[in-house]
Amino acid sequence: MFGERGRISRPVWSAAQKIAPYLATPVGILSREIRLAGCSAILCQEYETPRFDAAVLTGGLIRIPVFATFQGGSWHRSKLEKILRPMALERSAGLIIGSSAEIKRVQERYQVPSEKIAQIFNPLDLSEWRPVVRDEARRTLGISPAARVAVWHGRIDVRVKGLDILLAAWKQICKERLGRELLLLLVGSGSGAEALEAEIQRSSVPKIRWMRDYILDRGEIRRYLSAGDVYAFPSRREGFPVAPLEAMACGLPVVAAAAPGVADILPHGEESGGIVVPIADAPAFARNLGALLDDVDKARVLGARARQRVENSFSLETVADQLHGFLRRRGGCSE
Repeated sequence: MFGERGRISRPVWSAAQKIAPYLATPVGILSREIRLAGCSAILCQEYETPRFDAAVLTGGLIRIPVFATFQGGSWHRSKLEKILRPMALERSAGLIIGSSAEIKRVQERYQVPSEKIAQIFNPLDLSEWRPVVRDEARRTLGISPAARVAVWHGRIDVRVKGLDILLAAWKQICKERLGRELLLLLVGSGSGAEALEAEIQRSSVPKIRWMRDYILDRGEIRRYLSAGDVYAFPSRREGFPVAPLEAMACGLPVVAAAAPGVADILPHGEESGGIVVPIADAPAFARNLGALLDDVDKARVLGARARQRVENSFSLETVADQLHGFLRRRGGCSE
């Protein structure tokens, strides 16, 4: 067990690393607390984690169904998980997944039958996510009412979020519209903030305002979004993106790269309130973003469609009805 000088041997340390994540969710304690609470089902966030495997074991012990959601995780950390995960998925009552690409991956990798999967989107509280009067938002932020404004918000990670593509596209847009009053409004911070600043300086991208801060106040985020004319979403990778939904709820049309989840948000392109372009295609992004900045009337029409799309498919009421129906069909709740 111990090597030289009392150190834990490598095989023991390796085994401990594989087992430790399972010990973090004590099945006995969890079972007792669930019984005391009178729960009729377990809903676990993410299914590719040891927590989910432990939840399925717990559900089996106390005879209640276990469901899980997808929030962006898809990984295996150990050989033990590779053994246990397919068994846990087989014994689970159902999976709730927003992204059609993720549904396809899960079915191909684990052979999960389609009746055990529900495509249900993450909801938005539309009483909170709603437009602020555009001119009012711009006065507060000191943005000219005559400017045409593209907005992006989120966690700064230059490559994953496609911010290098956005900068290249924006530089091209500005070059083709010399003398126009344009603004790219970036809102957010993160581990990639220094890299983004360096990229902006290196490429000399003009007409950018960057609010470099973590903003948790939804009212403040709504103000930034409502000050814009078009929302830019150039991500290369996503689980199921929420940022474009927030923008759509604020009445903005979206130009988005075809990252996972985007096709589900904008299934009919312009009819759904946006334009989808290939991933990492800066010229296509520039062409479509620039076109909506140029065409005020079209941008407004698409913005109205975007708001309607969110109201129809992502409201709390819509998602609650879908969840209740799925859980009831799979034995997770009564009528």
